[in-house]
Amino acid sequence: MDDATTRRLLDRERRRAERQRLLASGPPSPCVSICRLDDKTGLCVGCLRNIDEIRDWMIMLPAERQEILRLIDERRQSVDVSGSTP
Repeated sequence: MDDATTRRLLDRERRRAERQRLLASGPPSPCVSICRLDDKTGLCVGCLRNIDEIRDWMIMLPAERQEILRLIDERRQSVDVSGSTP
């Protein structure tokens, strides 16, 4: 393996370790394994996140994840008894 390849692999491992450290340091994913997007709201029927929030969860900083959890709480409170959002 040449030096450039070795540096690239080491850099990738460093980034992966940093992502794992950040993921472990923040709140866990709100996923409840009921993964289906509601056509009307664009939110997952299980965790109430939109597709961007689901996709980006792994790379968000802990403070960003806390904000998403706050938004989920707001969404949950706005869901009426029938299960649909206003």
